[in-house]
Amino acid sequence: MRKLIKLDKIYDIKFDSKIHSFLSPEHIYIPIENGFDLLKKQNSKVLMGEAILENKLKKIKSSISGKVIGTSKLICDGVEKECIVIENNYEEDRHLYIGESPIYENVKIGMDVNSFFSNHFAIFGSTGSGKSCSIARIFQNLFSKEKMIPYRASIFVFDAYGEYHNAFKDLHKKVPEINFKAYTTNVNSDTELLRIPIWLLDTDDIAILLGVEKPSQIPIIEKALKLVTIFGREESVVLKHKNDIIARAILEILSSGRQSTQIRDQIFSVLTRYNTSELNLETKVFQPGYVRSLKQCLLIDSSGKMREMELLVSFIEKFLDDSLELKMPDKSFKYTLKDLKEAFDFALISEGILKSDKIFDEVNTLKVRLHSLINSDYSKFFEYDNFITEEAYIKELLSAPNNRKAQLINFNINYVDDRFAKALTKIYSKMLFNYSKDNDQKTSLPFHIVLEEAHRYVQNDNDINILGYNIFDRITKEGRKYGVMLGLISQRPSELSETSLSQCSNFLIFKMLHPKDISYIQEMVPNITTETVEKIRILQPGNCIAFGSAFKIPVLVKFEMPSPAPTSESCDITNTWFLEKE
Repeated sequence: MRKLIKLDKIYDIKFDSKIHSFLSPEHIYIPIENGFDLLKKQNSKVLMGEAILENKLKKIKSSISGKVIGTSKLICDGVEKECIVIENNYEEDRHLYIGESPIYENVKIGMDVNSFFSNHFAIFGSTGSGKSCSIARIFQNLFSKEKMIPYRASIFVFDAYGEYHNAFKDLHKKVPEINFKAYTTNVNSDTELLRIPIWLLDTDDIAILLGVEKPSQIPIIEKALKLVTIFGREESVVLKHKNDIIARAILEILSSGRQSTQIRDQIFSVLTRYNTSELNLETKVFQPGYVRSLKQCLLIDSSGKMREMELLVSFIEKFLDDSLELKMPDKSFKYTLKDLKEAFDFALISEGILKSDKIFDEVNTLKVRLHSLINSDYSKFFEYDNFITEEAYIKELLSAPNNRKAQLINFNINYVDDRFAKALTKIYSKMLFNYSKDNDQKTSLPFHIVLEEAHRYVQNDNDINILGYNIFDRITKEGRKYGVMLGLISQRPSELSETSLSQCSNFLIFKMLHPKDISYIQEMVPNITTETVEKIRILQPGNCIAFGSAFKIPVLVKFEMPSPAPTSESCDITNTWFLEKE
C-alpha cells in the first residue's frame, strides 16, 4: 500500500499550465499522468504509453535521471495525485555542486558532471544577471575537488573582457595538481602573449583572418600558400622553382592577346617585384651576332608592336620545368607574415591581373588587409621564434611548469577588436577540433571551448557560403563524437547561430528582459514555456533556471558568489556620485 504524502511547502515545475513535478528537500514527485510529457520534454524521448499504471511506471523508470524509489499519492491544493517518487539526493562523487534552492534552506543542487560536460551547454542572461559569476563558480567548484581531481580536463576559455584571471589564478593553492594558464592580447602586459605560428594556418584560416567576402578571393590564398614555400626561402635549391613560376607568369602575359603596352607593363611589374639572379630585367638574351637585355626585348616600335615577341617567348620557355609542382604546405615549413605577403603579392599578379580587372580588385582588398596586419601590433600574435608542429603547439598550450598539465587555459581577447577576436576564436576552435578529429584515441582527451559573449563569434555569418561550413556549427553537430564540446555564454541569444544553439543539451538561464531574446529562447530551447519565461523576467541576480540532461528536473538555482570573483562588478553609483555633506 502506497503512503499518502501531504506537502505543506512545495516547488512546482509547470509546462503548458500543467503541474508536472514537485520538489521537496528529500524527494522529487512526478505525477503519473504527466510523466510522459515531462520525460518527452526533458529527455527528448517520445514515450507512447500503455494504459495501466504498472506499465507506465516501468517506462518512466527506465528513462528517468535519478533513483526511482517507488510511487506515492501526493496531496497538493486539495487534489490527490499518483506520483513517482525519486530521490532528491546530492552525490559528491557524481554531482558538481552549483548552488542551493532559493526556496528550501540547505538543499544543495548539483548537476551530473558527465551529462553536463559530455554535451554542449549554453548560459544566457542580461548584463548583471550573474553569468560570469556562475561560470567562475562552476569551474572553481570543479577544480576544488580534492578526492576526484579532474587532472585531465582541458578547458579553453575565450575571455572577452579579461574577467576570469582573478577568479582562476589561485586554483592551484587549494589543489596543487590543478594548473591555470593565462594568455593575453595585451602586447604591453607581463602575462604571456598569445602567439600562434602563421604556418599552422591553412587556406580557411587565412580566409577568416583576412575577412574573405567572396568565393573568388579563395584561389589567391591557395596560390599564396603554395608560393610561400618558395618565396619564403633563400636556398639555392629553390632557384629552379622561382624561375619556373616567374616564367609561367610572363608567358601567360605574353599570350594574353592584350595590347603590347599592357604586356610590357605587366612583365615589368612582375620582374620588378620578383626576380632571380638568372631571370630579371637585366638578364642577357643571346642572339646570333648580338646580345640584348631582357628589358630591351620589351621595347615597342613606332607601330606599337613588340618586335622581339617570338624571341622573348623562346627565351622564357627555357626556364620552364614540368617536373616541378607547387604543393600546399604541409605545416612543416616555417615562414613569417612578411614571407606570406611576398607570396601573396606574386599570387595577386599572376592570378589577379592575368584573370580580370574585377578579380584583381576583389583580391587586392585582401592584400591591403594583410599589409595592414603586418604593420600593426596584431602581427606580434603570429611571431614565433622556433619551428613547431601543430601537435607540439597544442601540447604546449596544455603544458604547465615542471612538466605538469594545465587544465584551464584562459585567452584574454579584450585587447583586440571584435573582428580580430572572432577570427582568433574560429582559428583556435578549428585547430582543436581538427586535432581531436585526427586523434586515433578520439575522446581520450576531451576539449571544452567556452566562449564568453558568444553572440560576437557564433553567428549566422558568411562562412557557409565562402568556406562551405561554419566551424562552431560543425563542432556542435560533430564535436561530441570527437570529444570537443562548446559552451556558449551570451546576453543576446537571438544573435547566435540557430544550428549551434539547437545542439546544446544543458541550459542555465538567468534574468532576461529583451522580448526578441526571450522569444528566440522559446523557439529554440526545449522545455521553455510561458510560465518559465515569466520566471525568467523576474529572476534575481545570481538565480537561474537550470534544465537539460544534467538535471533530474528543471530546477531553480541560487548560485553562490565565486571566491575570488571575476572582475565584472557593476558600477556603484551611490558611492561614486554622492558626497555626504557635513
